[in-house]
Amino acid sequence: MPSLRDSGVGPEAEHPEYAGQYRLEARLGAGGMGVVHLARSSSGLLLAVKVIHAEFAQDPEFRGRFRQEVAAARRVSGAFTAPVVDADPDAERPWMATLHIPGPTLSEHVKRNGPLAPGEVRRLAAGLAEALRDIHRAGVVHRDLKPGNVLLAADGPKVIDFGISRPSDSEMRTETGKLIGTPPFMAPEQFQRPREVGPAADVFALGSVLVHAATGRGPFDSDSPYIVAYQVVHDEADLAGVPEELAPLIESCLAKDPADRPTPDALMELLRTHAPAQVPTEVPLACTVSAVRIPEQRQPVRAAAAPSRAETTHVRAPAPVESPAGPARPARP
Repeated sequence: MPSLRDSGVGPEAEHPEYAGQYRLEARLGAGGMGVVHLARSSSGLLLAVKVIHAEFAQDPEFRGRFRQEVAAARRVSGAFTAPVVDADPDAERPWMATLHIPGPTLSEHVKRNGPLAPGEVRRLAAGLAEALRDIHRAGVVHRDLKPGNVLLAADGPKVIDFGISRPSDSEMRTETGKLIGTPPFMAPEQFQRPREVGPAADVFALGSVLVHAATGRGPFDSDSPYIVAYQVVHDEADLAGVPEELAPLIESCLAKDPADRPTPDALMELLRTHAPAQVPTEVPLACTVSAVRIPEQRQPVRAAAAPSRAETTHVRAPAPVESPAGPARPARP
């Protein structure tokens, strides 16, 4: 069996041919830590195979984090995530294969088509609340819920990429000064008290994701991740453009105190009991989005498009947050 082969230097020059027994047919996407490829199982099942960049493969700390990602993904595989089919975190180049879910990410859809309609935002909220309920029941905190980690599948949204998740009962703690996440979708406690981050942080992220879905931007916005961090901790969320009937629910998700945020179960109940009659809740969200074409054959590797500032992940920011190096957006009256 051919092994993973590198061509050139650096992450963007990697051209792996195989991950374990799976021949990699085309590139689906790339991130800071690895590349996701399309592959097929021996039975013809379409897979998304995440292969870690060679530069991280020899880092014991990173390997430990990837093992944790595989374990977390296996714990929560189900109706609202991409099920894990196979993985080898101990390979020369660690990899994980999940079921391929056709459909764009929420980030891609909003960039291509603009914000979602109010009824679509409500259905997205219901689907993600249900997903978080199952993730938390499995004892996992995602910690990086954002538009790029939400797939719009035919049967509802799927939450992917558990790369910085951790078991809620884990003894592993985030080191102060090395916070890893996506600032516009991080909760205040992720900046202030990273050792105490729990399921409520995912609910805060859900509120930010829903603002992005409804408006095309997050509730906190700046070119500087440090100013965004200050805004998340101190400023009121900007909910301009959010559907009026959903604003109270989203505002409750964005409460600064984790104890003031609703649980996923409470969100689901609120959405059920306050569903407007005109919203056809039985229509899948993905019926309104365009499908992503599945590549038929291996394609040349292209440099990934630069992420938007709201989607820049794995940003290291100081904690606790004091004052930014510039003026912060004033709180909304």
